[in-house]
Amino acid sequence: MPTCSRLNAICPYFTMFPLEFPLSILRSYASPGEWVLDPFCGRGTTVFAARLCGLPAVGIDSHPVAAAIAQAKLLDVSPQAIVDELLAILESAPPPDSVPEGNFWELAFHPDVLFELCRLREELLRNCTTPERQALRAVILGALHGPRAKCRPTYLSNQAPRTYAPKPAYAVRFWRARDLQPERVDLVDIVATRAQRYYASALPPARGWIIEADSRNPATFAQLSGIRFKWIVTSPPYYGMRTYRPDQWLRLWFLGGPAWPDYSQNGQISHSSAETFARDLRGVWSLVASVADTNARMIIRFGRIHDRRVDPLHLLERSLVNTGWEIEAIRSAGSAARGKRQAMHFTTTRDPLEEHDVWVRLRL
Repeated sequence: MPTCSRLNAICPYFTMFPLEFPLSILRSYASPGEWVLDPFCGRGTTVFAARLCGLPAVGIDSHPVAAAIAQAKLLDVSPQAIVDELLAILESAPPPDSVPEGNFWELAFHPDVLFELCRLREELLRNCTTPERQALRAVILGALHGPRAKCRPTYLSNQAPRTYAPKPAYAVRFWRARDLQPERVDLVDIVATRAQRYYASALPPARGWIIEADSRNPATFAQLSGIRFKWIVTSPPYYGMRTYRPDQWLRLWFLGGPAWPDYSQNGQISHSSAETFARDLRGVWSLVASVADTNARMIIRFGRIHDRRVDPLHLLERSLVNTGWEIEAIRSAGSAARGKRQAMHFTTTRDPLEEHDVWVRLRL
């Protein structure tokens, strides 16, 4: 990975598209000064691509974890400043008001590591307004859980996936069956190593911001008054993908959420039927049109998951009806296995599904 693009990997997020998708579009077609929008920004790959191209950008996502990761990609901060902030917090922050208890937490983290994490969590919940603290928060989110290294530890947890959090009961059974105990890892060393990796490279100044909000809500787009977006590069949730919150429950806990999986669907596109899904998307596309420039272009990466037998292109076409957007071209984006994108989320054995990039233009 080129050093200038390492920041994009600060925290894995399973349903992500590769950086080359928005980067190739913006480098090939966008002109200086043109605004870029992603109404389903996830971990902020589109806004980071815009930054690499020197373009102003706004990302919108309703999930706190996604918004925190995306925000970290717009920061200009040094690795040493991040470490200094961590050391200052560990030096001055009081003991945490609460530390999660139970079999999962006893096996997920060494008690000393969990204690330090809880101190950091409560201090960052109290104040996370500076670039140093926002970068530190993202670094910890990326290091919170993942596989155990054979040599130098790179994650804070017991053996776990790095892209999504394990469910508590399953994790406890897994750890006990293999007699896996959490290690007392060096939190400062892990943060310092990651801060150096992700923030050492010089990047173009970032212009724009991240909005943690629901893209279906007109009030969200009211915050963009006066801006006209020329490029919208996005990938909405695929029909049937409803596990963003429980998949990220451990990172969500660090951001102030409950100490157990959250199965709520607040702020998410409806998946109760294909029609309600298309209706919700139609509302988003109409709101995007309200802030789009004349002849703006929107490129939508879209596909399907195995357990929903719908034609994804037909579903997307239905969502664009009466929105002002007209399809210009449909291009294959290849297999969903490339980059472990959304359609691979529920399968590791079935054949990967094809995805498409749908190019549309505003015709108001």
